[in-house]
Amino acid sequence: MPLLRRAPLAALGAALLVAACLGAPVAGADEQAPGGCVQPGPTLRYLVVFDKGTTEPDADAQIAAACGTATVYYAQIAVAVATSPDPGFGDKIGPDRAYSAQGETWTSNGRATRKKADETGAAASTSTESVPTTDRSGEQWDMRMIDAAQAHQITEGDPRVVVGVLDSGIDPRHPDLKPALDPQLSVGCLSGKPDPSVAAWAPTTSPHGTHVAGIIAAADDGKGVTGVAPGVRIASVKVVDDDGYIYPEYAVCGFMWAATHGFTVTNNSYYVDPWEYTCANQPGQRVVTEAMKRAVDYATAQGVLTVAAVTNSAADLTQPGTDTHSPDNAPNRTVRSVGSDCSVLPAQEHNVVAVSSVGARQVKASYSSYGLGAVDVTAPGGDSRQQPSNGDNACVLSTVPGGYGTFCGASMAAPHVTGVAALLASTHPGDTPAQLTKLLNQQAKPVQCPSDYDLNDTGVQDAYCSGYASYNGFYGHGMVNALAAVASGTAPQTPVADAPVSNGSTPTDSGSSATTSSRTKPQPVGPEQLAAGQ
Repeated sequence: MPLLRRAPLAALGAALLVAACLGAPVAGADEQAPGGCVQPGPTLRYLVVFDKGTTEPDADAQIAAACGTATVYYAQIAVAVATSPDPGFGDKIGPDRAYSAQGETWTSNGRATRKKADETGAAASTSTESVPTTDRSGEQWDMRMIDAAQAHQITEGDPRVVVGVLDSGIDPRHPDLKPALDPQLSVGCLSGKPDPSVAAWAPTTSPHGTHVAGIIAAADDGKGVTGVAPGVRIASVKVVDDDGYIYPEYAVCGFMWAATHGFTVTNNSYYVDPWEYTCANQPGQRVVTEAMKRAVDYATAQGVLTVAAVTNSAADLTQPGTDTHSPDNAPNRTVRSVGSDCSVLPAQEHNVVAVSSVGARQVKASYSSYGLGAVDVTAPGGDSRQQPSNGDNACVLSTVPGGYGTFCGASMAAPHVTGVAALLASTHPGDTPAQLTKLLNQQAKPVQCPSDYDLNDTGVQDAYCSGYASYNGFYGHGMVNALAAVASGTAPQTPVADAPVSNGSTPTDSGSSATTSSRTKPQPVGPEQLAAGQ
């Protein structure tokens, strides 16, 4: 997925960044264009923050004066995306106003030093034309955990509710997604500027977005799988490039598209690059922090509820830690507590519903990050250490291009919450994001902290859960429940104790499907770089 990663990062090898993004050298390193603009290349993309109220002509003029070219200007939040081959662009326009996340991943030999990997799992290898029609809903232990089928007896969602899937693209031909997918509201954001062409928002290298979309809204047609809210509409908002990166300008574009096109909810199963933790006290990164805050706040003001997954780093987001995902092998940085200078974006933004992940035994997934005050609710994301009692796959089954596949990750947990939020929006039309968030918290089924969280039976706790039964660092307000969400007036249920955790050896975090071999690799945060059929 575009989202979540767990240390250690898989060694995926170097990969060229797409030429369309980086461009080619324009002139020799010592050559200057008129006005003193140096143009040695490569052409990098920048996020630029202006004073609120700055007009588009003024913003364009300032960018041009600093040797750049404006790609798009979001006047509502005074944030622009610009490109420049001049390495001094950031200094010229102001280091506290411009930042190139893309530049953090660019080295002297012209190659990216890393790529994101996705949640572990396996994708189907069948072609789109031959998607199996077998009913596989019986394998969806995750939907049983949140009482989705019972909720569907009341409502499957209102088609006036639009859910934006900010991810790697949604397969427009998949029969389980065709009824819900709205091509007119879909868009690609890989330049930072909206591109509504199908080629811009359809998936290319990653099945992640299609998998997430199926969890939210796969059709209830007796074939394949069924989503949490099959009656709502979904839109593909592509914010993950072919190298697996989610640069902040992609996300800003996605939020602004959702805000200006009447979306109700967005699902965000990712964190923005190039750092897992973006620090507002670091040069440049404060630009990302400010731009993301403005974009999320604007979307919220326009009636869009934002749901995001916490990372797959198994980190306590309220405690000091180490950022192990720094680009270019940069020195590790201390990660401060929630609400201070460093945070995971967008999950730790204000006005965002942050989601942790549990396995089939309703215990925090081994990879899921956590923290009291950092998690709002929890949902099933799968975990190979927690095998379902009936023998089903421990990961989450959903749609992938050409068929069906299983993945484990917080990326899978978030769309369950997004689906429940869509059902709430269907039964509470006109509610604001704040009101929907309150309802999400109220309908959640509290889950107590486990008395023993020793996953490997070593006598050492793998993580510490703080808080109390109705609100704690592992599960927030508790497990979302689709039936409680659509049953008007349903009160929070009595807290339940955790089921025992299956102890075992170091996990493989692998998934499987009937049509492809399982894959094994560490669980990080980012889109799967496995195309269906590989």
